[in-house]
Amino acid sequence: MSKRLTCDVVVVGAGMVGAACAFYAARAGLDVIVVDRGPVAGGTTGAGEGNLLVSDKEPGPELDLALLSGRLWSQLAEEIGELVEYEAKGGLVVASTPDGLTALERFAEEQRAAGVAAVPVQAAALYDLEPHLAPALPGGVYYPQDSQVMPALAAAHLVRISRARLLTGRTVTDVLLRPDGTVDGVRTDQGDIIAPTVVNAAGTWGGELAALAGVTLPVLPRRGFVLVTEPLPRMVRHKVYAADYVADVASDSAALQTSPVVEGTAAGPVLIGASRERVGFDREFSLPVVRALAAGATRLFPFLSDVHAMRSYLGFRPYMPDHLPAIGPDPRVPGLVHACGHEGAGIGLATGTGHLIAQLLGGKTLTSTRHPSGPTASPRRSPRELPTVPGRRPPGPGLHGHPRRPRHRGPARPDRRRRTLDGRRHVLAHHPGSRAPARHLLRDRRLLRLPRHRQRPPEPTGLPGAPAPGRRHPYPGGNGPR
Repeated sequence: MSKRLTCDVVVVGAGMVGAACAFYAARAGLDVIVVDRGPVAGGTTGAGEGNLLVSDKEPGPELDLALLSGRLWSQLAEEIGELVEYEAKGGLVVASTPDGLTALERFAEEQRAAGVAAVPVQAAALYDLEPHLAPALPGGVYYPQDSQVMPALAAAHLVRISRARLLTGRTVTDVLLRPDGTVDGVRTDQGDIIAPTVVNAAGTWGGELAALAGVTLPVLPRRGFVLVTEPLPRMVRHKVYAADYVADVASDSAALQTSPVVEGTAAGPVLIGASRERVGFDREFSLPVVRALAAGATRLFPFLSDVHAMRSYLGFRPYMPDHLPAIGPDPRVPGLVHACGHEGAGIGLATGTGHLIAQLLGGKTLTSTRHPSGPTASPRRSPRELPTVPGRRPPGPGLHGHPRRPRHRGPARPDRRRRTLDGRRHVLAHHPGSRAPARHLLRDRRLLRLPRHRQRPPEPTGLPGAPAPGRRHPYPGGNGPR
């Protein structure tokens, strides 16, 4: 076993969200270690298509986070846009019936009031945007703010420019706790990493990491397949999907759901999704799912019926029952900070999530979060009263080599710890005895720390045509489940 390492923050998970948390925390002056049992982007991120979408989000906290993330992605694009293949390609949502178009336009109107640029597209104009769409479609909505990156490249480059220490091939086997129940780091199969804060960016496995700390977090895998066609001339110019895709994203059903999502690439293959089903971590190929994807895609783009499929693959989205990610400190285990459960929006929401986590770690006023739901959590009970996961023993005297310290029995007060690492001083304030209920970060827009003024969406200057010549598609070789 190697020697123990120390840092200010250990981020568990080297996917897109973990990379963004490490990037913004390091830029805030913190010493960061990123640890993952696999390579960078070896999980859900590596199976993702890199969507940075606002089009599929209804007005509310997730859309606010998406708008914040979009602005941060635009800033990053000025620095590393070419490296991560950032492309502001826009998205086109298509209705199949007049009633569906009415509902879509109503949805877009609500989005515009929340700051989204949503351009109504009449039937004839649809074919100026996408000439090969099925005939007789009634119309749609164009979203110029929808963008894309190549997710594996984005995660790798964010970790690289953050200068965080990256430890891959190390499995976290435990979350270290002090005698007073606060976090003291993680134990891996190659040694301990000592830190006062652990960021749970483990994606689909976020619930497993939470269990190592003795708490529950209801993150579940939601499987999705992608179908990849043979190389073709550029036949699909934007990300195009049917209006019912938004309803599938918001569905609570564990059963199979499919809605056509089609995207062309500069390299030639057309990428076809999207499916959703909760079947655990079952990686078995499903012919009925792939057939449903193909049928939906040919209804949207009939020319695909004469195209051969080369392959298909799958990934697992980190699903939360209320469709909102867990972002912020866990009141049951001071020092444990969650940044997971984004389902299919993790690439797009990663920058906003990392920004918020860095604010928290930097000591700014961001003390509220979603309260992790589940049988072990109650907003009226303090972390000390919450039961632990069955089989997990509470920390005893001398745990992990730390001498047992007298427990504070007086009124609740912050336990401020100062650490100086690499010449930098960082202060974290924990309240182990606090009984204040956790508030839900993504249900209170004030907690997103957005600017007080509403950023006006860009004024549309007309419907766009094809992408500029010479632009590479952000994911030329494949795609993943949204």
